Amino acid sequence: MRRIVVTGLGMVCPIGNDVETSWKNALAGVSGITNITKFDASALGCQVAGQVKDFDVSQYMPAKEARRYDEFLHFGVAAGVQAVRDAAFDLEKEDLTRFGCCVGSGIGGLPLLCENEKLYLERGARRVSPFMIPGSIINMVSGQLSIMFGFKGPNIAHVTACSTGLHAIGEAMWMIRRGHADVMIAGGCDSDIHPVGVAAFDNMHALSRRNDDPATASRPFDKDRDGFVMGEGAGVVVLEEYEHAKARGAKIYAEVVGYGLSSDAYHITTPSTDGPMRCMKMALDSADLKPEDIDYLNAHGTSTPVGDVNETKAIKGAFGDHAKNMVVNSTKSMTGHLLGGAGGIESIFTILAVKNQVSPPTINVFDPDPECDLDYCTEGAREMEIRYAMKNNFGFGGTNGTLIFKRYDE
Repeated sequence: MRRIVVTGLGMVCPIGNDVETSWKNALAGVSGITNITKFDASALGCQVAGQVKDFDVSQYMPAKEARRYDEFLHFGVAAGVQAVRDAAFDLEKEDLTRFGCCVGSGIGGLPLLCENEKLYLERGARRVSPFMIPGSIINMVSGQLSIMFGFKGPNIAHVTACSTGLHAIGEAMWMIRRGHADVMIAGGCDSDIHPVGVAAFDNMHALSRRNDDPATASRPFDKDRDGFVMGEGAGVVVLEEYEHAKARGAKIYAEVVGYGLSSDAYHITTPSTDGPMRCMKMALDSADLKPEDIDYLNAHGTSTPVGDVNETKAIKGAFGDHAKNMVVNSTKSMTGHLLGGAGGIESIFTILAVKNQVSPPTINVFDPDPECDLDYCTEGAREMEIRYAMKNNFGFGGTNGTLIFKRYDE
């Protein structure tokens, strides 16, 4: 069976516009959540979000071209470019028909669609941009990256709500394992901090309304959590067949060894315990691992009253007594929930935890929920042995995904 390793990382998120800054801030427990500044949110119940700050898209594509595209694409392309640069390929020597892209988004170009609808209603059909469709459709991040670098292998995008980024990485792993490619650029992105996007989630009573204290609004596993906080950004990794990576002397962050996916088949927004539990067990089985082999788990951990208890119960169901021996962390406490981008950036945090043998903290757990009784690393970053790490993401429609990363030893 072909082994798959991670050789490149790229990230844009509320706590940093690159991997190094984001990881440093994650270990320090820095919150990237503030009052919304992208628009006047005073009419909304939720007025906080994890916004990307001081981002310059012209570092990744010409500014004139960038104006044609929605911001989710800016973030996805930026993270993809960072990841490819980090992998340090000599592309002139590579067979680019063996390189592919699989970068998805949960929602895609919502702001651009809303902007063009407004133009249509106020100024007529001729004012609708001819670039609206290519500027807003989800597969265009993969398309742009393939064009920029000349990658002629698989060019696809997955859309599975808040599991998108994780499923993209898992499916890309299988493409390499099945021999469809030797290298895949994979991950997720989203940028929906827009009046319509925030209002829709807010009217579902899904969002935190802790507007007076944004930095502590995302409180996974805390008794007083009142909903998730929307975030934006992208996380993209380079997956590479091990022998290909070894032959070119690539730097290797970790190995991808397990992948599970399942359906709750229960409710469009309310999770079940069974689906996530089976998903984690499937990932363990696919990696031929036992529960006690996992040392660290980066949870979906959204800060919703139902979701955090449900995931805790699912972890206990999948791991039994070992659940309380693991460190379980939610980096969403710092970044908010990046929706389709969550699985991308959180997989990178998981990979770096394995690489550096340290768990980031879960911040803002002031009064632990008695139903959430695992070790959530609430006292700051913790150095620890991490042989294998698990990453969970779950999405609307009852879709679940789990990845397992292994420490790479020369």
